[in-house]
Amino acid sequence: MSRIVVFGAGGRAGARVVSEAVGRGHEVTAVVRDPGKYAAGAVPPEAGAGVRVVAGDVTDLAGVAEIAAGHDAAVQAAARLDVSSEEFYTAAARALAGGLGRAGVSRLVAVGIGSLLEVSPGVRLVDTPDFPAEARAFSLGHAAELEVFEGSGLDWVVLAPPPVFLDEVAARTGRYRIGGGRVPALEPAFSFADLAVAVVDEVERPRHHRVQVAVSY
Repeated sequence: MSRIVVFGAGGRAGARVVSEAVGRGHEVTAVVRDPGKYAAGAVPPEAGAGVRVVAGDVTDLAGVAEIAAGHDAAVQAAARLDVSSEEFYTAAARALAGGLGRAGVSRLVAVGIGSLLEVSPGVRLVDTPDFPAEARAFSLGHAAELEVFEGSGLDWVVLAPPPVFLDEVAARTGRYRIGGGRVPALEPAFSFADLAVAVVDEVERPRHHRVQVAVSY
């Protein structure tokens, strides 16, 4: 059993990571901006037992260090849409790099974005001519996050699901595959539930280190 701190535990990916980790017997600290919303059903009901809910800001280095102390690994699934993507993800990555280091937590599993994967050698999807401008801005925030992780001392991995909307209702199958840095097949639609399986597997049995990899069916 491990102690796992999940930042962004009230979101679609984070909530399922909490549920998956608790289902495997881990102790989870769920970090959310508003614990009241979490308690009102922002996460699956089965994740209620074994979860400690705390208010926190993933961009606050001192707060990250305090919350993460005593844990074995961290998961980054937080997102913000009310500030620029680059501002948020850069600040979050810096706070995680510094805060987790201060807390003595070396393993970080982050949920990434498939648009940063390559469609051909050296060409990311986000850099293709017809990629939407608004989606490009959001993707480049994740790219800035990667740059911070690369310069840190963390043992990190970023799992990037396919660059389409993930299935929010599909049941957990426990099935997935890890690719390299290329955009995977987009069908069948990958589910948040199985993304959570991949995330917790990387916490339990780290196989990928300091790299972004694709995860899909």
